[in-house]
Amino acid sequence: MELQTTLSHFLPVSLEEMNGIRLMNRTDTKFVTSQDKLASILQLASSEYRVQEVDGERVIAYRTVYLDTPQKDMYLAHQNGRRVREKIRVRTYVASGLTFLEVKNKDNKGRTDKKRIRVENVRSLQIDGAEEFLKKYAWYSLPELKPLLENNFRRITLVNKAMTERLTIDTDVCFRNLQTAEEAVLNGLIIIELKRDGRTFSPIREVLRNLHIKPVGISKYCVGMVLTSHTIKYNRFKQKMRTVGRIQGNGALSM
Repeated sequence: MELQTTLSHFLPVSLEEMNGIRLMNRTDTKFVTSQDKLASILQLASSEYRVQEVDGERVIAYRTVYLDTPQKDMYLAHQNGRRVREKIRVRTYVASGLTFLEVKNKDNKGRTDKKRIRVENVRSLQIDGAEEFLKKYAWYSLPELKPLLENNFRRITLVNKAMTERLTIDTDVCFRNLQTAEEAVLNGLIIIELKRDGRTFSPIREVLRNLHIKPVGISKYCVGMVLTSHTIKYNRFKQKMRTVGRIQGNGALSM
């Protein structure tokens, strides 16, 4: 209830208005902090941002299924430090039931390009045209891929009043490995992502800096794989996992 009260101070922005700032080609900056700072972040941002509202809801449930090769090529590209890499996922907006197959490509300058198509669900990709879509936009074909990880979370989406950037705040992040059936939860932690085209002034950067919240390169897919696949290589992520553990206040992630 406290979160809903805080969000009530924001002016709303509709899905139709959001279409004007989809930022499918953009730079992403991520931050990780404890959930107890969320109220302060929102209070300080309320004069500069509007909040996305869908059917009266301002905290929206998402479900994502990440696809990868059996050898986990996309995970390993991140683990091995490749700047140019790809991510393929099926994302569902739970309240509306809308589902998309998405391909995200990151170039060596850190820009992210996203393409997507509507699908019914992760099991219907073949008949929904995924093979042709992947052939056009991805490095991998549909037969090379399998669902590896499910991720559920709740998201607050803010848009600055100039309509030049989007800020997402993910809470209640949890994972289920579709191969091992292991589950993990990021208790008491929020993941913030600033999405903008170029380096225009961002009010939220000042807010986060004043709260001593620094950028942290983090991938929900990689964190989920590390937490639910105990034999997987994760040298590159060890420091980030320690950072997340410290934010949670227990030195280790909940598993």
